[in-house]
Amino acid sequence: MLILSRSKGQKIIINDNIILSVIEVSGDQVRIGLEAPSNVMIYREEIYDAIQRQNKEAIEINDDVHSILQKITSPLKK
Repeated sequence: MLILSRSKGQKIIINDNIILSVIEVSGDQVRIGLEAPSNVMIYREEIYDAIQRQNKEAIEINDDVHSILQKITSPLKK
């Protein structure tokens, strides 16, 4: 992990096409702005975690459906 100190108005450039700007610092909160190409997905951590959980649940449901369909269709294959 790279740790940097930045002040209000300063920026960090990532990979020539992502700009992270420090907008405001107030107490223990920092407001940041992100500029990135539209194909770069940017999420808050809690949103990203929720998406990952939902994706895992969808895979489990899909596996269950696949298993059920195999049981249902296996007598038809005889």
